[in-house]
Amino acid sequence: MDQQKYLETQLDEFATLVEDLPEKEVPSGMDRRKLLSIIGMGGAAVSMPALLAACGGGGNSSGSGVGDYPETPKWKFVYVNHVTTNPFFVPTQYGISDADAIFNTDHQWTGSETSDVGQMVSAMNTAISSGADGICVCLIDAKAFNAPTKKALDAGIPVIAYNADVPPGSGNERLAYIGQDLFVSGQKMGEKIVELIPSGDVVGFIATPGSLNIQPRIDGAKQAIKDSGKPINFTEVATGADTSGELAKIDAYYQGHKDLKGMFAVDAGSTQGVAQTMQKYNLPSKGIHGGGYDLLPTTLNLIDKGFLDFTIDQQPYLQGFYPTTQLFLYKISGGLMAPSDTNTGLLFVTKDNVKPYLTTKTRYEGSSSSQQYVKST
Repeated sequence: MDQQKYLETQLDEFATLVEDLPEKEVPSGMDRRKLLSIIGMGGAAVSMPALLAACGGGGNSSGSGVGDYPETPKWKFVYVNHVTTNPFFVPTQYGISDADAIFNTDHQWTGSETSDVGQMVSAMNTAISSGADGICVCLIDAKAFNAPTKKALDAGIPVIAYNADVPPGSGNERLAYIGQDLFVSGQKMGEKIVELIPSGDVVGFIATPGSLNIQPRIDGAKQAIKDSGKPINFTEVATGADTSGELAKIDAYYQGHKDLKGMFAVDAGSTQGVAQTMQKYNLPSKGIHGGGYDLLPTTLNLIDKGFLDFTIDQQPYLQGFYPTTQLFLYKISGGLMAPSDTNTGLLFVTKDNVKPYLTTKTRYEGSSSSQQYVKST
């Protein structure tokens, strides 16, 4: 049987199958009448694009572009992080992966486990020398990343800051910052502390003092407390980058300062440690208040149980999804779509609104790896 005869036979069999298909089993998007008409005409009319269009498929003629975008290289974006294994960044990594799936991009997650700036700079330089198509970096130091950022930009590699940014005047030339307005969020936390506590000793725990992803928060809290004029004595205490070590230091600090009126924190691990210490010694029953940042499961559970007053959601998923999206648009537009500063927001999570976080397990909060459509209630 020659090739043309074979094709005609296969099309006849396909036409019979389509014609006999019950209406309820016709695939969404298929124009059955048009499809049968094309097959019936035969000859040149039977083209693959025409058949695909009638079947509800086809679309972009390039075959590998995403959506209606043209075909592009599979760009690889490198994310340089300061605490690569910290549970806070689980939803961030899901956000990156989900954006990759949409835009047909790839990524590498690298940096330091312990906020070691030297390791992060080294990872950034490796990304530059390996020809990364874009770099996203947590700018936790005001000056250390200036040289590699300039080196990357000079090589045509766009650089976006996420989660942590340098202060104005630092000299860093990154194209945009995507994350929470850290100082303002700290001010909001300070205002909440003032609402809860009229006077007395208050402690603010911070994993790594000076690190630009969290220091602006504690500075903002101090400023708000000072501006209130209330007689609150705020003390800053370092806890370290290791979650288990943070808990031990927080517990020990409380043991030595039982006259405290409040215990607060500006990072995820320290906030969880505050919540656990509040529960261990039933501190709310002693009139002690507590709060902090981020959505670790233990933190959310202990808010629901009444041991912690609040935590602040900064939407870590978006801190991965948005940078990849902006880098893709920058690349596909030849740089015309410049990355833009994006505030991922601030929401106080309290006992009044914590339930949805506990009853819905999603990639967006890092509580599940499953892809799912979450219907609002």
